[in-house]
Amino acid sequence: MDPDEQIETKDALAESTAEAIELGQQLWDFLTNTAEVLLRPWNAYQLGIATGLLVLAAVLAKPIAGAFHDWLRGRTGWPRWRMRAGLVLHRRIRGILFVLLIWTTVLIMQDITWPSRSRLLVVIANLSLAWLIVSFATRLVANPLLRKLVKYGAWIWVTLRILGITAEATAFLDSVAIDFGDLRISLFLIVQAVVILGVMLTLARAISSVAANRIRNNPDISPSMQVLGAKLAQILLLGGAFFIGLKAIGIDLTGLAVLSGAIGVGLGFGLQKVVSNLVSGLIILLDKSIKPGDVISLGETFGWINSLGARYVSVVTRDGREYLIPNEDFITNEVVNWSHTDRFVRLDLKFGTGYSDDPHEVRRVAIEAAKTVGRVLSGGNRAPVCHIVGFGDSSVDYVLRFWISDPTGGLTNIRGNVYLALWDAFKEAGISIPFPQREVRVLNEALPVAMQD
Repeated sequence: MDPDEQIETKDALAESTAEAIELGQQLWDFLTNTAEVLLRPWNAYQLGIATGLLVLAAVLAKPIAGAFHDWLRGRTGWPRWRMRAGLVLHRRIRGILFVLLIWTTVLIMQDITWPSRSRLLVVIANLSLAWLIVSFATRLVANPLLRKLVKYGAWIWVTLRILGITAEATAFLDSVAIDFGDLRISLFLIVQAVVILGVMLTLARAISSVAANRIRNNPDISPSMQVLGAKLAQILLLGGAFFIGLKAIGIDLTGLAVLSGAIGVGLGFGLQKVVSNLVSGLIILLDKSIKPGDVISLGETFGWINSLGARYVSVVTRDGREYLIPNEDFITNEVVNWSHTDRFVRLDLKFGTGYSDDPHEVRRVAIEAAKTVGRVLSGGNRAPVCHIVGFGDSSVDYVLRFWISDPTGGLTNIRGNVYLALWDAFKEAGISIPFPQREVRVLNEALPVAMQD
């Protein structure tokens, strides 16, 4: 940097510092004058009245909040959103009482005394009502950090508007800035960005939730396409809200093209697995190979699909464990989908009986025993069948085949129930279940000399 540019930079910095000092002095003068006004006798009385009303609201809030909480606990049939609204109202009973008390006091004082003697109470009443409305409105923001930023930012803006010092505060915040070439970032720009982006993202999130619920409740759309539609709606709305918020703030979006290229290079090298899982999840949703509710087997994991995510698939097993399996595994590995085209599953049970038992009678008894089990289908082309599959060393071998229509209910338990039904039926019919027997003969001969030693 040459000497002339250094001098210009120093002059600009000195000018910005002088402006900030001047605005700070103006703000200090305003606060000093405000303190002097508040300490005047009748204004001090109004502050005392407001303080007394706040204490009275706190005293009255305790029994009212307790009774309201007991009443909420009795509303067991209410939907979840209504219970949340009740809890939000329960936490703000003191503020609601204070607003009611102070506005009642203001209306009474305006009727019985001069308007100037209730002017400060009117300001306090407006502030308390505005803060209460902001507190309720920001509950729509789901993210806790974003909710706090929007709430406190709205509180500050409302306070400045009611006190009539918005222009002075805006000028002071805009004077605190940092220049990066042609880009100027001020404290006012940061506050404006937080508020605008917070509002835009909150609206986008609310609209995407409504759209997702509409898509999920549409019976004409398959479950996998419902998930895909909900994800796409959420991405498009949130992305659009983000870029619209940046444009509304005044940030030039052309510079983001270079940044997006750099991010793409970083994704290609450092986030290969993440991108692979994202693309695999999109392929799964498009080809409809799996969907929520399907019963699948992947390696040693057997269970039903609980949800499809952008990075993983949630699979719940019979023992209550939830496995978060990366989407890439469903593309590269062999997956058994027990309910892909329909929910009918055929199971095979192998058993054997003695050679002295009539095979025709064994088949009849086995089929009738399987039909007595509740989950086994017993009609049409899915009725149980039994076949001889071989003559073993000590038994005649059979296979019993039966169908079920609810694989989510488990496979091991239905096999066990059918085996128990076979055991009871064979025992009642006098059919034997043989088992291998071995005969050991001990020869009474002299042991070799070497073993005797």
